[in-house]
Amino acid sequence: MRILASKRRERGPLSNTCGPPWFSAISMSTTKTVTKAAGIMMAAIFLSRLLGLVREMVIANQFGAGGLVSAYGVAFNLPDLLYFLLSSGALSSAFIPVFTEYWTKGETDKAWEVFSIIGTLIFLVLAVLIIAFEIFAPQLVPLVAPGFARQHRDLLAITIYLTRIVLPAQMFFFIGGLIIGTLYSRQHFVAPALGPIIYNIGIISGGVFFASKLGISSLMWGALVGAFIGNCLLQILAVRRLGVTFKPSLNLSHPGVKKVGKLALPVLLGLSLPYVNVIFNRWFATYLEEGAVAALNYANRLMQMPLGVFAQASAVALFPTLAEQAARKEMDQLRASVNFGLRGIFLLTVPSSVLMIVLATPIVRMLFQHGQFTSADAPYVGYALAMYSIGIAAWSGQAIVTRGFYAMQDTVVPVVVGTIMTFVFIPMNWLFMRPLGHGGLALATSVAAILNMVILLELLRRRLGGLNGGLIMRSFAKVCASSAVAGGVAWMVFHAVSRVINPNTPMGSLVGVVASLGLALLAYISMIVALRVDEAREVWRILSARLRRGKGEAHLPGAEGL
Repeated sequence: MRILASKRRERGPLSNTCGPPWFSAISMSTTKTVTKAAGIMMAAIFLSRLLGLVREMVIANQFGAGGLVSAYGVAFNLPDLLYFLLSSGALSSAFIPVFTEYWTKGETDKAWEVFSIIGTLIFLVLAVLIIAFEIFAPQLVPLVAPGFARQHRDLLAITIYLTRIVLPAQMFFFIGGLIIGTLYSRQHFVAPALGPIIYNIGIISGGVFFASKLGISSLMWGALVGAFIGNCLLQILAVRRLGVTFKPSLNLSHPGVKKVGKLALPVLLGLSLPYVNVIFNRWFATYLEEGAVAALNYANRLMQMPLGVFAQASAVALFPTLAEQAARKEMDQLRASVNFGLRGIFLLTVPSSVLMIVLATPIVRMLFQHGQFTSADAPYVGYALAMYSIGIAAWSGQAIVTRGFYAMQDTVVPVVVGTIMTFVFIPMNWLFMRPLGHGGLALATSVAAILNMVILLELLRRRLGGLNGGLIMRSFAKVCASSAVAGGVAWMVFHAVSRVINPNTPMGSLVGVVASLGLALLAYISMIVALRVDEAREVWRILSARLRRGKGEAHLPGAEGL
């Protein structure tokens, strides 16, 4: 997430070099805005994910991969359920188009009215729900951790205690989520980007300085403090610079509030699939070994590194642009933005997926095999990581596609597809878990992501009257071929290094992973250059133009029709 004072976009002309103009170009100002925002996002989210890895390393060192860490992971199920019921992500995605529409029309007073009404409503509803969840936690937690209730009663008691500590953090996340949506709509990205960084620092500090006194609960207290400072207080300070006008109100008849409400419910269900997946992964994992939940959590955190740095950064940076293009009825540029966004995201995430599959266990050893985390835990977590990594590109593509729908204030299609996939995903967990164990749960998540993205992409193509799918597929094929070569290089290099140094130690894995990734990256770059992957050259051209402070149009390759 992120902040950055920006200028209003200029509407540059479309060049009609060849083919349909809406695939030929996007104005330079629009492309520079998205590229700049995405750059800020990627840098900030990379730092956040890096701190997230440090956080997981601290947890692994202090508590290993056993029952306590599983209880810690399951303790987030009830807060995640609350997030699902009142998704701040959905609220932000529904709020941005409405707020942007008022602001674009010059009706700033109405924009702040909507902000005030929704903020008041969120605070009151959340206060009631958090109090209720705190009181009834002993009855509610067993519903989201049935395996603990039947097989691990000691872990259930710990989970209830940890859940009660972290529940109030949801208030900070939701209030911050509304403010972050406001900041995004005005192209401010830095403060939202710092929120997760501070949140991670809170958990790390709790684990490093208070684990000896507070045990596993030190992580939850750190999460609570980090959420307050990073996700709430910092965002409040940032939005004040926009001249925010907040007046507590419950005028639910305001047309803008009605529009947000109409959009939010479907968006909630549409964006909830990742959270539903995590909740059900943990739900089923409580029936497996004590360390199954911990293994899935560690693996999921690692998978989130490329997903957050590339997918989240690009999707969130692109969304305000899509919303503004949709509000101005600039459908040609909207189509081109989605097309370029998809090709760019696949360029980054497909190789990430392949390399994380090939080097799953060595990566786990390198990062986590310290302290209480043993050498036997590494392949157990690595197995789950490989299965999760299969879906990285799909989750990334879905992030772009769903925001294409939301920008047009069309939330019905994503929610219908998401709901169907949720019903498919639940039995898929059970079927895959039986022969594949905890790895089957991770694989079910990846399969669900792939199906969800493919269906949504086809429906968005129809909704927009075309997306130049041929260009996307050609680019995807080239990226897959390049990634396969990079994966093969990584595998060979790691096994060559393993003959010289023991790969089952953290240091041996570090040497092997660094050498493998370095040469694999060179192989990937060589392949995309040899295969003439357009978006790679285009991104480089845009960045070079920015460095030279040149002026002109940013051509998006892809003139051919469907």
